This record gives sequence, C-alpha cells and structure tokens, in this order.
Amino acid sequence: MAASSAIATAAGAAPVIAIDGPAASGKGTVAARVADALGFHLLDSGALYRLVALKALGAGVPFDDASRLGELATALDVSFGPTGVTLEGNDVTQAIRGEAVAEGASRVAVHPAVRRALLDRQRAFRAPPGLVADGRDMGTVVFPEAGTKIFITATPEARAERRRLQYAERGVVADVAALLAEIRARDARDSARAVAPLVPARDAAILDTTDLKVDAAVDFVLQRYAQRAA
Repeated sequence: MAASSAIATAAGAAPVIAIDGPAASGKGTVAARVADALGFHLLDSGALYRLVALKALGAGVPFDDASRLGELATALDVSFGPTGVTLEGNDVTQAIRGEAVAEGASRVAVHPAVRRALLDRQRAFRAPPGLVADGRDMGTVVFPEAGTKIFITATPEARAERRRLQYAERGVVADVAALLAEIRARDARDSARAVAPLVPARDAAILDTTDLKVDAAVDFVLQRYAQRAA
C-alpha cells in the first residue's frame, strides 16, 4: 500500500506503529483494533515478559535472579497463534493474564539480560504489510525508527477502575484501593528502571484516555498514522 512505502525505512522495512504506555491505560485494546483496521501484524510485547515470569514461577526462579531469568528468556519455546499463546506446547493464554504473572512481568523486565534476550524476538515481528507494536519501550528502544509513535496514558484512578472491571467480567471481586496501590508501584518500577524505562519517545504523540472512549482512541491513532503516511 502507498502508506507502507511512505513510512518504511530506506531499507524497505515494513512500517511500524509503536504504542507505549503504563498498565491498564488501554493501549492493548487500542493496538489490537488498530492492527485489525489496517490488516497489520500485532506485537503484544508484554506477553513475552509475562511468559518469562510464568516460566520463572513454574521453575522456582526468583525474580531477582537476573542470570537465570536471562537464560529462561533466551530459551523460551513460545508460539503466538489466532487461538492463543502456547509455552512449550501448552496453552497459557489465560495463565499469563493472572495478576501474579503480571506483577512478575514488571519485575523481570528490569533486568538487562532479559530485555536483551527478547529484543531480537520482538523485532522479528516486523513484516509486511506492517506492525502495530504494543509495550512500554516500543518507540524508544525496540523500534526507535517507527514512523508513528503513540504514548497512551490515563490517571492511576481510571486505570485501577478499568482493572477492577476486567476482574469483574471474570467473576472476580477486586479491591480498587489495592489495585490502585499496585498500579502506582508498577508505574514507579517501570519508570525508574535503568534499562528502557517507561517514558514517551521524544517524537511520540501523547494520548490521554482517562475520559476517552476506545473508538475515539483508535481513530486518533489511525489519523496520526495517515498523517505520517501522507
């Protein structure tokens, strides 16, 4: 498509839309819908870190053991398909969405050895006709050359309520105050880590979804992409 050729690098690589932001900001939902609208591939980078955390939990590897976590990340036997995610042949689509795994993902992500092990794996998702990459360092580290960069955010209170509703849909009652404390702690950890901290890329458009519907957020990203492709 014309847009692809306009945004691709000089080497002819497929275009990338990098969508970053903190937990429960809505970036995953927006990224998936943008990818569907454009017919692009989708990278949920957070799932890779969740997989490392899940593997660590199963193997009894502490989240502060950087060396062993790096080894686990390097050897991950994982596949992403239309029906879900498999780890070593087992369906872990639901398992990686648990709160313990989400918390673990934030902890393993601070280790440079883990991030190095997953970097090439993430970049390998880039393929024609294009890629929507969802994460925390897509526009700053993994795809710094991306033609379109969006940083999605929302207030911690709004994100805690969204997380509560997600749990409620699964029949789980969660305390909003506890969720808010977890989100603030995760924000602090992700923003303060020495390697690939959670910060907007200098050329990223900031999108606050606190009071924004999903459709409007998706339209914003699509319009931004179209403008960059013109």
